[in-house]
Order: sequence, then C-alpha cells, then structure tokens
Amino acid sequence: MTLTTTQHATDRFPDLALTMTEAGAGRPILVLHGGGGPATVAGLAAHLAGSAHTLTPVHPGWEGTERPEWLAGIGDLAAVYLQFLHERGLREVIVVGSSLGGWTAAEMAVRDTGGVVAGLVLLDAVGVRVEGEPIRDFFALDARGVAEYAWHDSDRHYVDPAGVPEEQRARQRANMATMRALAGVPSMHDPELPGRLGGVRVPALLVWGESDRIVTPAYGAAYAAAFADARFEVVPEAGHLPHIEQPEATFALIDAYLDGVAAPAAR
Repeated sequence: MTLTTTQHATDRFPDLALTMTEAGAGRPILVLHGGGGPATVAGLAAHLAGSAHTLTPVHPGWEGTERPEWLAGIGDLAAVYLQFLHERGLREVIVVGSSLGGWTAAEMAVRDTGGVVAGLVLLDAVGVRVEGEPIRDFFALDARGVAEYAWHDSDRHYVDPAGVPEEQRARQRANMATMRALAGVPSMHDPELPGRLGGVRVPALLVWGESDRIVTPAYGAAYAAAFADARFEVVPEAGHLPHIEQPEATFALIDAYLDGVAAPAAR
C-alpha cells in the first residue's frame, strides 16, 4: 500500500497547513484521530484503505504541527475539514472518528450544508453531556489511571512514563495542551450539540468498547439516541479504543455499515 503525506492550505484558511496522509482508492473516507494522535488510527486507516480512499489528517497542534490562535475549538476544527473536503471537490464522504475525532465528525455533520458528509462512524466519541454518565476527566489521570479507565486489558496497555524518552514525553505534553485548548477542561463537550444531532440525516454507526470507563457504553447509547438515524454496537473485551484492542470485531462492524451505505457511483 502506498502512503502519501502532504501539506494542504485552503483558500479560506491560508495560514493553516493541514498534514494529510492518503492511501487507497475508491470512495473517500476521512479518518479522524483522538487525543492520542494519528498513530491510534493508523491500523484502522490501513484497513479501510484496502477498499477506499482514506484521508487521515494530523489535527493542527498535534505531533508538532502548527495551530493558529483562531483555531480554538472543535467547531473550528470541523469547519477546517469541511472546507478542505469542499475545495478538494469531495462529496458523500464517510467520516470516521475516534474519541475527540468522533466529536469532530459529529460537528462536521451538523454543520454540513453542501452534501459533503454521507455517513458517520463514531468510535467511543466524546462531545455531548449525558446526565448520570459524566465524561471521565482524562487530564486528571496519571499513566496508571489512563490504563485502568481507557483499556479493557489495563496491564497490557499500561506504559510506565519512566521508560518513555523525554522527546516523546514532550510531544505528548504538547498534544495534551492542544486538546485542552480545543476541547475544554474538563467538560470535553458542546452543550448545544445534542440538540443539533437530531437534524443530521445521514446514517451513523456508533461503536463502543464494553469496558470503556472514559465514556461508558450507557453514555454511547444516549449519544446514538440523539441522532435521527443511528445504530449502536458494543464490542466486548475492549475499552476506549476498540479498533486497537479488538480490531477484527470493530472492523467487521464498520465494514458492514459501509456495505449498507451506497457509494456515490451506485446512486
């Protein structure tokens, strides 16, 4: 598989250069990473590129990329990606987002007035407030806490900070600073988003790890219920990143969803 990584500026946002990795051919799928960075969706994007044209950006401010001051919220990020897709002439794009990337995907759908977005796949997304199911304050967790709350198999995925090179720790701190700036602390949601999701008419698939304690399956079910057309699926023995802990089960759900959403050429 050939991966091409380039930088793109848009006419509307000339001071912002998007770092975008593309692979595969076919229907366009935009793959949006969460707070852990683009590496957390690399396997998912590679799978999708087997039958589609995947576009996987690095959110501005992650991995050392530049973030202009005006890009100060998830709504701004959603507007940037919609503009990029519009200027590329892409239509009926499936947007797949993990965690914060899922929130961004939902914001794109509610803001889309040009038929750019044809469907959504949200993987353990944040972005809404659910009574009785608060979003775990990720920023308050130490490394052990992240392992306990985000993973089903916490022992396997625990990373001792003492063994992480300083350069990598500095990059992680910068990533978290960007996430604070865009997502808010500790809210991680848009209070207006749930009321707007009912106006989204494209089909949505929400996939949740059964053991996720950052945002629980009950939170995910309530998120799905806010859409006009959504299906909710739970992946056993998986936490906040089911596409990493249980890739086969997660990919099967996504593939079935994609099979049910007609590609542009078939319409």
